[in-house]
Amino acid sequence: MINVFVLQNGRLNQVNIESRTDLENVAPVWVDLTDPNDDERDWVRSIYGVTLPGEDEVKDIEASARYYEAENGDLHLRTDFLLEEDDGPSRVVTVAFILARDMLFSVHTDDLPVFRLVRMRARSRPGSINDYKDVLLDLYATDAEYSADALEGIYQNLEEVSRSVLQKDFTDQDAAESLNAMAREEDLNGRIRRNMMDTRRAVSFLMRGRLLNADQFEEARQILRDIESLDGHTAFLFDKINFLMDATVGFININQNKIIKIFSVASVAFLPPTLIASIYGMNFKWLPELNWDLGYPFALVLMVASAIAPFWYFRRRGWLK
Repeated sequence: MINVFVLQNGRLNQVNIESRTDLENVAPVWVDLTDPNDDERDWVRSIYGVTLPGEDEVKDIEASARYYEAENGDLHLRTDFLLEEDDGPSRVVTVAFILARDMLFSVHTDDLPVFRLVRMRARSRPGSINDYKDVLLDLYATDAEYSADALEGIYQNLEEVSRSVLQKDFTDQDAAESLNAMAREEDLNGRIRRNMMDTRRAVSFLMRGRLLNADQFEEARQILRDIESLDGHTAFLFDKINFLMDATVGFININQNKIIKIFSVASVAFLPPTLIASIYGMNFKWLPELNWDLGYPFALVLMVASAIAPFWYFRRRGWLK
């Protein structure tokens, strides 16, 4: 799918593209391609002289391939963007940016929420975008805001986990659900930290390359400050997740110790009756019921009393609570 945007009075207006002729009749500032087919790639190459990278090239994570200038002067960037999905775990999508002919070309495999937010905001805020580099910086700024919103969601989810862990009756099933929730939040928090690191590198590359004017340079510095503020939140969330993880594992050990204590008390309590039964069965020359009518009842009473006595002692010491 190909989305073309033209700049009108500081607004990004999308132009409907259904054929090659439609693309030839516009002067875009941003050409966004989501999982483009071969025809759309040919249109961009023949009309603008820009060769779009393939999917394998986009996913190339080597440092030398993430930011470079081609022989024809086109500037290529590879940047990761966070994608949260309702029906699955979060993931990072790599976007290939090409700055050429005073236009921004972006290629990615999934429709990203950051891109949708930029399009919506540009329409509602006239004058915020003046050229293609403003579009790119707006994407990076919105990416930082989107990551901040994702961190806020982690805060809320961890509050629910905290209430579950610190409740009075914490079962093994509750522990399993809490561990599962913490694992999801830890994975998302790690992806956000990686995403912010990659965005910081991309913005720093633009600043070092002297590609930005004074206003854009100041905006890039503000983006870096926003990213720096998010690092502290991610570190705090990692510590909070570790604390909740340790607390959950501690409660699991307590529950297991309770089970082991039951077996320990039972084994100690039934040791005297077992000893009495052994002695009673071995130390009689003849069967006791033949010589003493109360032999069996006396042994049974003695065994019950010897079993009750340890339980009474353990209860007085508070070991059964």
